[in-house]
Amino acid sequence: MKKVIIANWKSNPNRLSSAVELARKSDFKGAIIAPPHVYLEAVGGTLKRASLASQDLFWKDGGPYTGEISASQVKNLKVKYVIIGHSERRGYLNETDEMINGKVKMALSAGIKVILCVGENKEIRNKGVSAAKKFIKTQLNKDLKGIPRRVANGIMVAYEPIWAIGTGKSDTPDKAEEVTSYIKSVLAKEHRVKRPVVLYGGSVNEKNVSSFLKKMDIDGALVGGASLKPKSFKKIIEAR
Repeated sequence: MKKVIIANWKSNPNRLSSAVELARKSDFKGAIIAPPHVYLEAVGGTLKRASLASQDLFWKDGGPYTGEISASQVKNLKVKYVIIGHSERRGYLNETDEMINGKVKMALSAGIKVILCVGENKEIRNKGVSAAKKFIKTQLNKDLKGIPRRVANGIMVAYEPIWAIGTGKSDTPDKAEEVTSYIKSVLAKEHRVKRPVVLYGGSVNEKNVSSFLKKMDIDGALVGGASLKPKSFKKIIEAR
């Protein structure tokens, strides 16, 4: 089974033409591309092999919610996946686990597969991996509260230690796998997920990705900055 590779473009690039060109050069079979919302339609129309993802959606499906994007809207743009709970949204926009839980339920009810992000900050990690696991278990249980077992299998989890995102300092593959293995056990035992899929993210690039992907309990990677560089992203895809 090939590893899952997700490109999170975040708020990049600045021009529609650049987004279309980047999509064309990132259009690899098995890849999942998450552009900014303003480029979803154009990127979706460009991709022939890769799948399209949204970087977020709202927990209400339409209505007086200025600036938000609904599940129906992204669904109509041929979006198959959505990233929910990214640490940048949790941190900068104060998204709570309750809000994230609502988004997960909305996405699944619309038939959109979820990429749920979880991870600890540096202060927690400094207390040890056990403290990180405890924190992440609490995140998972809150974020997945009330999710029916029959749809829980439509969820992938991306373990992204906050202290590693955008810093150029990734976790070690061994410690990352220890946490992803633990996440799988929580998903299987407490949420009845039959075949948990857990990815690693956090300063993943073409130089270090192989060391993560060769680990049995790391099922892929959520890639940020390196996904904006076509040559780097191609090497990451080839490392699967």
